[in-house]
Amino acid sequence: MTDKTAVLSPSPARTARKGEGEGRRQVWRSRRYRWDVRFGPYAFVAPFFLFFAAFGLFPLLYTGWAALHQVELTDPDSMTWVGLKNFTRLWDDEFFWNALRNTVTIGLLSTVPQLLIALGLAHLLNYRLRGSAFFRVAVLTPYATSVAAATLVFVLLFGRDYGMVNWALSGLGFGPVDWQNGPLASQVAVSTIVVWRWTGYNALIYLAAMQAVPAELYESAELDGASRWRQFLHVTVPSLRPTIFFTCVVSTIGATQLFGEPLLFNGGAAATGGSDHQFQTLGLYLYEQGWVNLHLGRASAIAWAMFLILLLIAGAARLLRGRGEAR
Repeated sequence: MTDKTAVLSPSPARTARKGEGEGRRQVWRSRRYRWDVRFGPYAFVAPFFLFFAAFGLFPLLYTGWAALHQVELTDPDSMTWVGLKNFTRLWDDEFFWNALRNTVTIGLLSTVPQLLIALGLAHLLNYRLRGSAFFRVAVLTPYATSVAAATLVFVLLFGRDYGMVNWALSGLGFGPVDWQNGPLASQVAVSTIVVWRWTGYNALIYLAAMQAVPAELYESAELDGASRWRQFLHVTVPSLRPTIFFTCVVSTIGATQLFGEPLLFNGGAAATGGSDHQFQTLGLYLYEQGWVNLHLGRASAIAWAMFLILLLIAGAARLLRGRGEAR
């Protein structure tokens, strides 16, 4: 009986080895835990930086390098160093300044009404309405619509001879408007497309911000005898100031990069932005230089000029916000 018990019981050497193995596993688990805590967050965000480097940073740097060369799209491997010539040419390029003016005009005509209407819609949706979920989805529908489909419909609406807009104007006693060839009229038409597509998107952003405003502020204002209009002006709008600032910056960036609407509004007639370049934006001018005239170096210079303009806008917006917060 004693011999069998001695045989079945583990030896001290085996027990020691087992203890050492368990100790190594614990050390390994502890090390893996430390590595996970230290490097895990970087592993999760690494895919973003990899894609950004491949599709964001590299094109940006390559475009900057191409802007310093004379290079044609037909032979992109053949580059001739010209330094800042592509940028200095823009200074004397009347078409570039025309595109910049059109971009600013269309941006103002689309951004200001868009954000004002979005703020009003959000204020209405913020109250308890029957079927509020339906209305919220409805205001977002234009944003989900294809830019091509939306623009083609607006081309029909703004038709000179058979468009519904001119038909409505004739009913009010006004003459027909040539929406595609008139300088200001064409810019108003393009701006209308932008307003229709993006108003609902901004309205939902404002609505989300309004729902985060404490109800106590409205209750205090109501006890003080403030009407709904005064509550909107003195409670809602000040509380939404950071959100309004955000939407202004994002809408300005989008207006600077405007491309699809003016391209399709021209009826597919290249990227001239109308017969007299009356609604050609910077995005259209970049496309015309790079993919129509095949001047890749000039197009790269325009792209970097747009990038610098956006940096100036962002810097000015940050300065204005800093002054507003200081007050």
